[in-house]
Amino acid sequence: MINDYNSFKTEDFKNGKPFPHIVIDNLFDNKMLIEMIENYPKDGSLKWWKYDNIFEKKLALNDINALHNSYRLYFNFVNSISFVKHLEKLTGITDLISDPSLHGGGLHRIRRGGKLDIHADFNYHKVTGWRRRLNMITFLNKDWKEEYGGHTELWNKDMTKCIQKVLPIFGRTIIFEVDEDTWHGHPHPLACPENVERRSLATYYYTFHNNTLTDNDYISTNYQKLPDDKADKEVEYLRELRRKGRLKDDTL
Repeated sequence: MINDYNSFKTEDFKNGKPFPHIVIDNLFDNKMLIEMIENYPKDGSLKWWKYDNIFEKKLALNDINALHNSYRLYFNFVNSISFVKHLEKLTGITDLISDPSLHGGGLHRIRRGGKLDIHADFNYHKVTGWRRRLNMITFLNKDWKEEYGGHTELWNKDMTKCIQKVLPIFGRTIIFEVDEDTWHGHPHPLACPENVERRSLATYYYTFHNNTLTDNDYISTNYQKLPDDKADKEVEYLRELRRKGRLKDDTL
């Protein structure tokens, strides 16, 4: 199910710029990923979360029990104790906790014209109160071309410059630390053909948080404007609302 990851060192992750991260090609067995592509849910067969606003245009699904067995095998594995221990060794983050409920994770898909503005992720799991520490994203995009766009961009802390751009090609995995200023996303609308989508598998990892949380402690998705974006009061108002929760809770 997984290829050798013992060759990747903690230093490779910690020295990632602009924040700790690592990009690994072919981490997972290609046959398994191809089986997942071949059994990707057809349009209209399941209900997806729909994000459609000024900051984000994407679809998400975390009901893994409704999917083909290949998806259950993958997500069970990446949430297993053995895999989490390897993530701890790679990242240097101890006592990681996986989330089999895939809150906010699972399958993500973005169609032509879709995007995901630069952002920092929600900071606490709303149900458990765990602190979010790590993201892992694996891409399922066969024959993805550079001109399609969809790069995952990693920006510096003061949001003045994109430091890394990761093309979402088939079998590529990016693992990165999550904090209040680990800015990432793909802010430019996809230019892929109408019959092509940017597809990815997302899992998030946490550590235990001992303090009592209030509503003010929780931040949803904190979207940022690019350096050349003009100030707009209505957009800033929506941006602040998005920090507190979804702008829409739609299904498709």
